[in-house]
Amino acid sequence: MYLYLLGLVVFYYLYRWVKELPRVPDKGSKHVYITGCDSGFGNLLARHLDKQGFRVIAACFTEKGEEDLKKSCSSNLTTTHLDVRSKESIAKVAGMIKDKVGERGLWAVVNNAGVSVPSAPNDWLTIDDFKYMLDVNLNGVIAVTLSVLPLIKKARGRVVNVASVFGRISVVGGPYTVSKYGVEAFNDSLRLNMEPFGVRVLCIEPGFFKTNVTDVGILSNNVKSLWEKLPQEVKDDYGPEYLQKSLDVISNKVAKISDGDLMKVVSCMEHAVSAVRPRTRYSPGWDAKLFWLPLSYMPSCVSDYLMGKEAIPIAKPRQ
Repeated sequence: MYLYLLGLVVFYYLYRWVKELPRVPDKGSKHVYITGCDSGFGNLLARHLDKQGFRVIAACFTEKGEEDLKKSCSSNLTTTHLDVRSKESIAKVAGMIKDKVGERGLWAVVNNAGVSVPSAPNDWLTIDDFKYMLDVNLNGVIAVTLSVLPLIKKARGRVVNVASVFGRISVVGGPYTVSKYGVEAFNDSLRLNMEPFGVRVLCIEPGFFKTNVTDVGILSNNVKSLWEKLPQEVKDDYGPEYLQKSLDVISNKVAKISDGDLMKVVSCMEHAVSAVRPRTRYSPGWDAKLFWLPLSYMPSCVSDYLMGKEAIPIAKPRQ
């Protein structure tokens, strides 16, 4: 019986592997618009797709990001400045893309731009902290997609949204998980809306990887800055040792579980863009596959218990 089940599992994965091998033809005529190309996944994806022959439009937030990509890629790659928080910036890039792609339309947009700070327990934050991150991680994704969606419909192309395993389960406070849950919801609704038009909408849900999102320096400075702004009453609630324990978790646990092989994510992005039959969802990272996603399907009492055991203890609950 067990051998029979094992055989079915092996057959399924072999069948899926063969089915997913074919790639779309004529890559040289297909334009791919990628946001957040200054570093990390977006930067690697831009280089990777450029080498494969796609016509990449790499949107960067900084001039340095643009310059570095131009030096390392072919003349087929186009760089542009983009601030996903700005309607004007998004519209300007969309207009440039429309002129560039013409009647062929835009083959794919990869919504990769995102930030991870400010992040902290919810009672450390203000509504402006939430608005800032939501403007980048969620509203930016929606605005960029809508700005080029007519071009993607024309090409019967792809929308690839980068969410996170924390779009499936919330284990930290702050706007990060809120934004990623929102990306998941937008992705699912858009996938249903676009199916009649032949547009594929795919979602990437990475686990922990070594990017700016998990950078120890950035996260540590974020916690220190937020702690210094807290009223003394809130500091007393958490206790004088809470800050140092938070910094220890960042420097030890977060750093240790973050995978340095960014190509695991980039390969999923590339497949979503170029495969004839892409998957609806990709979950790169063993932590995503073996821990976070299974945890997201468990009853809340189970996930709450497991996360509570790993939580940093506060000084003492209020009486």
